[in-house]
Amino acid sequence: MNRVSGAAGTRDGDEWVLRRILDAEVRADPYPLYEEVRLAEPVWVRGRPVVVFASYAACGEVLRDPRASNDRRHSLLFRQTGPADGNRTPSPPAELPSFLFMDPPRHTALRRLAAPDFTPRAVRRLTPMIRELIDDLLDEAAARGRLDGVADLASPLPVTVICRVLGIGTGERDWYRTRSSLLGQAVDPYLAFLGAPAPGLARRRQAEAELTEFFSRLAAERRARPRDDMMSRLLAAETDGERLTDEEVVTTCRLLLNAGHETTVSLIANGLLTLLDRPETLAALRDDPGTAAPAVVEEMLRLQPPLQLVHRHAREDMEVRGTPVPRGTTMVLLLAGANRDGAVFGGCPHAFDAARAEGAQHLSFGLGPHYCLGAPLGRLEAELAFTRFAQRVVAPRLTAGPPGYRPHVVLRGPASLPLSTQGIRDRRMPWEAEAPDT
Repeated sequence: MNRVSGAAGTRDGDEWVLRRILDAEVRADPYPLYEEVRLAEPVWVRGRPVVVFASYAACGEVLRDPRASNDRRHSLLFRQTGPADGNRTPSPPAELPSFLFMDPPRHTALRRLAAPDFTPRAVRRLTPMIRELIDDLLDEAAARGRLDGVADLASPLPVTVICRVLGIGTGERDWYRTRSSLLGQAVDPYLAFLGAPAPGLARRRQAEAELTEFFSRLAAERRARPRDDMMSRLLAAETDGERLTDEEVVTTCRLLLNAGHETTVSLIANGLLTLLDRPETLAALRDDPGTAAPAVVEEMLRLQPPLQLVHRHAREDMEVRGTPVPRGTTMVLLLAGANRDGAVFGGCPHAFDAARAEGAQHLSFGLGPHYCLGAPLGRLEAELAFTRFAQRVVAPRLTAGPPGYRPHVVLRGPASLPLSTQGIRDRRMPWEAEAPDT
């Protein structure tokens, strides 16, 4: 691949690599493609104001730079193609921007209102509830006589947890999960790489409208009869001396529902798949979870990040590691490639090594003002899920060959993990007192 210094275009080979990242057939192992992009960095997308970075240095620099915006109104690409879905038709009310796609100071103000429920101290108080949920899910699998690591653990756990945090019912968790999964595909880089929205636009719009209608009804109920829950607190909160509108509360809650569990589904599912080939790591989680679990989760986040890439937009002319990036350029940051940069993570960056957690910080939760708000909760859920899986599931193995993967590019993870086991131990066991309380 050639090294391109401007937005004039790239060789056909460069375009091929970027298109290949979107192919479902490479979802199981996209990392060689990220490596190619990193070696050729920067890679400009032919005919569009888009540049792709995959090195740790470049991605970290952009994430920290205040000129790199999350607001798509600063992107020539999105202004040329219309709303975030690439359609020039007016956006429906469901597409009001959440604080994820805002910059300081408004981003900071709205994020601050949601932050108290996601501090490490607040999250630690959820430990007994999360552990009990995991044990309930494993009990249900034991009663059925079969266990799928995704359908029975990685998928239902995070959506149930975030529903309880938000104060919404968990009886319809499959309904939330299906619609949230559809919305997760909206962040895939089809527009950046191909100039067209990701497939399934009509279904995503319908899912977004349905979730918005649900939260709008709930907001009206909470406005009339407040409860001790997060939505009621958001409705009563003020920023800059003003109350949030119902629309702002709705988009914030929709964001927290989507982002609050989709990434954790992938983190737990990818982690379980990795653990199946590492009996020594499962043994460490069983015997010394307080020490092993945090390190295992950090290495899982580095090696198999649930968020493979992010977008940033140059609000003004800037330079990234010597590369001029004109105002309005969309920068695609391959975080999953940066996390395997051998210049930072040693001679075997593609290998799992829990001891590596003490080294350089991975970029899976981002950096700077948009550092993941839910990072403490995601870490805790993964630590407890891995620990209880290791302690209760005896000799787990995949029942078939390599798993298939969800259609998501960014929120990459296996679609199912059907397992054979030698049994699921009763939850009342000697290891109970040693489960992590992080």
